[in-house]
Order: sequence, then C-alpha cells, then structure tokens
Amino acid sequence: MLRLGITGGIGSGKTLVCSIFQQLGVPVYNADTRAKWLINNHTELKTKLIKQFGEATFKDGLYNTVHISSIVFGNPTQLALLNAIIHPAVFEDWKQFCELHQTAPLVIKEAAIMLETDSKYTVDKIALVYAPLAIRMQRVMQRDQISEADLLKKINAQMAEEEKLKLADYVIVNDGEQSLVEQVLKLHQQLTH
Repeated sequence: MLRLGITGGIGSGKTLVCSIFQQLGVPVYNADTRAKWLINNHTELKTKLIKQFGEATFKDGLYNTVHISSIVFGNPTQLALLNAIIHPAVFEDWKQFCELHQTAPLVIKEAAIMLETDSKYTVDKIALVYAPLAIRMQRVMQRDQISEADLLKKINAQMAEEEKLKLADYVIVNDGEQSLVEQVLKLHQQLTH
C-alpha cells in the first residue's frame, strides 16, 4: 500500500482532487475533518484540551474555536501546544484508517498543513495541488464570503507555495486550463501500476 499525502494552499482544490481519486475507488482520509470529529468525540483528547486551555475550550459540548483562536492566533508557543495535543490523536486515527484499508494499493491523506508539520512523515509521497494566488483568492472569497484582508492573513500564515513546490514529490496544477481529471488519472496510473 502506498500512502499519498495531498496538500496545497487554501483554495487550491485539494478536496476536488481527492474527490476524483475517490471516484477511482481510492480511500481518502481528510485530516482536517477527522481532527474536528476527534476533538468533539474523543474523551481523552477533550480532557487534555480542557486541561491545557480551560473549561471554555468546549461550549455547549462542542469545540469553541473562538476561544482557542483567541489563545493560539499569533502565539506560536500556544499553537505548538495545541498541535502537540491534537496531532498524535490524528496520527493514530490515520494509522487505523490505513489498517482498515490495508488491501488497497493506494490510500490518500488530505491535509492542509502537511509539509509544515510531522504529518509529512505519515505518508510515503506528497502531491501538491497548485493554483496561482489570484485564482485561489477568487475561489475562497466566493466560497467563504471572506474579505480579501482576512484571506491574506490566512494565506500568509501558511508556508509559501514556492517552498511547497520544492518539497512535493508530485504537482497537480489546478489553474482552470489544464485538465484536473487527466492529471489525477495519470498520477493514479503511475502510483498503482
């Protein structure tokens, strides 16, 4: 089994690429979605988060992102503490996902921040979904109804695309001109045969 990581900046089209792989029968693990599920449903993880960040970490039984953001945004030490609590639980969950799909020739882990974290060590190869900044901004501003200033803060908090391009094993270009389906089919063929 080959474990392929799929990453890319906000608005690059990671989820779209993963949905094409899913159509080809490839099991896809979305790290961000699973992390959110684990935070709200994994008792031990909830306990650790409350111990570190206080009772306000959960409001009405659900993860209080406003409270956590107010603590970790712009504070690398607190963000590192948060990641040190959440990432091991996600890594264990990913390991179980791989065991569940051990007969599949290829499994995918989709994660926004893969190259920036130890997540890169949980996969065998990494494919970067790349889209020019202007296209990414247009997509996200339409999708999330977010201001350009707020979006730029999010983009600037992520690793620069130029750095990601150097670190990725494969690049899937999502610029609206090259066929995403053809690129995914070609990569799928390359990785499974």
